[in-house]
Amino acid sequence: MQRRSLVIDTDTASDDAVALVLAVREPSVDVRAVTVVAGNVPLDLAVGNAIVTLDLCGGADIELHAGRAQPLTRTLNTAQFVHGTDGMGGAELPAPSRAPTSFDAVEALLRIAADEPGRHDLVTLGPLTNIAAALEVDPDFLTKFGHTYLMAGSPDGVGNVDALGEYNVWADPEAASVAFAAEGAKTMIGWNISRQFAVMLPDEQTRLAAAGRLGRFAIDINGDVEQYCLDTGLAGFDLPDPIAMAVALDDSIIVEATDEWLVVGLDGPTRGCTIPDRRFGRPDPNIRVLWSVDETAFKARLFTACSD
Repeated sequence: MQRRSLVIDTDTASDDAVALVLAVREPSVDVRAVTVVAGNVPLDLAVGNAIVTLDLCGGADIELHAGRAQPLTRTLNTAQFVHGTDGMGGAELPAPSRAPTSFDAVEALLRIAADEPGRHDLVTLGPLTNIAAALEVDPDFLTKFGHTYLMAGSPDGVGNVDALGEYNVWADPEAASVAFAAEGAKTMIGWNISRQFAVMLPDEQTRLAAAGRLGRFAIDINGDVEQYCLDTGLAGFDLPDPIAMAVALDDSIIVEATDEWLVVGLDGPTRGCTIPDRRFGRPDPNIRVLWSVDETAFKARLFTACSD
């Protein structure tokens, strides 16, 4: 039986790193390539964080391509106020072992999609700048993947940057608009899922830290995130990108989902919002939106991936 293959686009900070661990450590999956985009941290830090993570979890031979350093039309606003200046909570980590395979992630994405259509699923963990740039070249780009899983948005209208905006969409809403509207099978795993089903409570953090080297890594790099989450009302740190990756690895953990046409807010108080348009006569749905997942199954997968 052929193993599944993933292409992962990431703005690697602390939760992205844990998502990479889940993917690389999954026995039924091969990671075909990792592409990097600016977002949580500037591009050079995101690239270094991705390489360090791959080194630590057994992915040192996976090709890695550096992509866009700025949103399509805007100035980059990072999330270093959440993840720390280095994106990894100031944890003591080794230096990256190598340089990127290339400095053109968009070209790499287009090549992989064209050369091996239908072979791979795509998982996006950051702003959708690289994806939108690829769609500008090839409007059928996403149709060349089996499925695209996006950690993006907050369809219940609760934001994490402002009242309505989820960071990955807020950081480059024009790119999100392009990606959501594109042809191709897509699933959005929003911040609504993370804050309800992927919060690591203190006792779970203790267990994860004791699970092994990668469990300790997951805890150490999320120290700044935990403080931010506690300050903003959660009972522990949440893991948006890992729960999105868990859905990509096994979508049987989905409990409730609907097909929606999503409207993306571009400016003002609606910047970064992703609200379903359910009016009569609206366009046909363009994305599957998740409302509930199996929290127990997600956390079991996380502990397994991080155990020695």
